[in-house]
Amino acid sequence: MALKVKVDRILCIGAASCVAVAPNTFEMDSEAKAVSKKKDGSMTSEYVNYSDINDNEENILNAAKSCPVNAIVIVEVDDQGNEVKQIWPET
Repeated sequence: MALKVKVDRILCIGAASCVAVAPNTFEMDSEAKAVSKKKDGSMTSEYVNYSDINDNEENILNAAKSCPVNAIVIVEVDDQGNEVKQIWPET
């Protein structure tokens, strides 16, 4: 099983707490919304595999938990990339 993370741009209010907690994972874009930073230097608000991020699971989860509006979503996926369950926010 693998984990993926994304930023819900509609929910994001630009608090930047995720950047403070996990600067290797998150960055604010030109619209003051959080985006995920990938190892290849690209940035996205779509789902990103943890393996494509230069950070560890604990930092990414703590950053998600620090978001005041739960705009960071973490899901567990199977080997085919299909969502198995949502890890954060807890449902």
